[in-house]
Amino acid sequence: MDIKLTFCGAAGNVTGSRYLLQANGRSVYVDCGLFQEWKYKKRNWEPFAIPAADTDAVVLTHGHLDHCGLIPRLVRKGFAGRVLCTAATADIAGIVMSDAGRIQEEDARFKAKRHRREGREGAGPKEPLFTSDDAEQARSFLQPCPFDTEVPVTEGITATFFSAGHILGAASVALHVDDGVESRIIVFSGDLGPWDMPILEDPVPPVKADYVLVESTYGDKDHPTLEPVEDQLARVVNETYTAGGNLVIPSFAVERAQDILYHLGGLLHAGRIPKLKVFLDSPMAISVTDVFMRNRDLFDEETMEMVLRGEHPCDFPGLAFSRTRDESKAIADEKKPVIIIAGSGMCTAGRVKHHLVHNIGRPEATVLFVGYQASGTLGRNIVSGDPEVRIFGQHHKVRARIEQIHGFSAHAGRSDLKRWLSSFETPPRKVFVTHGEPDAAEPFAELIRSELGYQAMRPEYGETVELE
Repeated sequence: MDIKLTFCGAAGNVTGSRYLLQANGRSVYVDCGLFQEWKYKKRNWEPFAIPAADTDAVVLTHGHLDHCGLIPRLVRKGFAGRVLCTAATADIAGIVMSDAGRIQEEDARFKAKRHRREGREGAGPKEPLFTSDDAEQARSFLQPCPFDTEVPVTEGITATFFSAGHILGAASVALHVDDGVESRIIVFSGDLGPWDMPILEDPVPPVKADYVLVESTYGDKDHPTLEPVEDQLARVVNETYTAGGNLVIPSFAVERAQDILYHLGGLLHAGRIPKLKVFLDSPMAISVTDVFMRNRDLFDEETMEMVLRGEHPCDFPGLAFSRTRDESKAIADEKKPVIIIAGSGMCTAGRVKHHLVHNIGRPEATVLFVGYQASGTLGRNIVSGDPEVRIFGQHHKVRARIEQIHGFSAHAGRSDLKRWLSSFETPPRKVFVTHGEPDAAEPFAELIRSELGYQAMRPEYGETVELE
């Protein structure tokens, strides 16, 4: 049996998840995401490993930009196949891709305008990576699939989706490759969530695999548990309110924004924080919040009890949705302290950059990070303590207080990753450790070898391996 696996992204870094599986004369991508680290962004413009028109299908684990964000580019280059994913992922990925297309166009226009003003030529391409029309066309290729049911992908390849717990609709995928004589099962973890997350059900690990690709974002550590998330969030809100400043929370629109609203609502109802205006300044996050309520079957037992009581897990008094650009701009005119939740989570694009311009130089303000900040992103620069950062081509001194809460992470820590890998009935032939920076992926590969007894390796970007 001839099976080749090429690591086209998330190999030696976190973002840009894309794996090309070639078997039975067919070619299938598992995920097709954008690189978001600054030093790797040029990879988004590189030719695909094979011509887009020769790609038979895409199997999508979930709707985050670094997993689905390059599908419109694939479509732009000639892909015309199906994109298989869960129903909730189809909803979320459609929203995310459309938003990304709009941002690509806006960024291209903004850069061209800035370069004309500065009298210089930019180093990168002048056109957008893909357009809103490309994204809308890509949405039409999304095919919803059920969990725990084998579905055909292409000739000799089927897929089964298992709950990954990471975000709404997120899945691990088992690809079953059969050439009529032999068969192999290749499992892709996707991004895994920790057990006992709010709102969502726990991960459901597959039990059979010949080969496994596992994420390792936090493969070198577990999340700190010194103080409950609610206590940390209440402290930051109250201290910022006392200082008289705004609280800016860069947030991923999918899952993270909803988790923040869930906890803020709980703190408000418990009287642990003052009655502040809270702005969800992200049209995408607003749309995703609607998707949550259309997929209640994916909620955990506690959240379902809230829904049955008539309570919304992501709504409370004082919450305002900023859908338009004018509504977003008006937030800067607020005279009293407010909480601003805006994308993107790593501060690489979106409305949060405008809010940072207005607040990062104010000592009374706080910027609170509640998610992973990839190397080379503006968010990583801020959280790492850079005294000055560049936003929209201008340098800004960092005078605001910088806080970070790790307990919000939708990524499994080392112990939960090990727990997921321990579910297989028999040891896989090999485990490929991906979706992690080297200082996280390599220690996790060593843990897999020493504690689980599995063969494990950390592939390099662009590497192709033949599965025996």
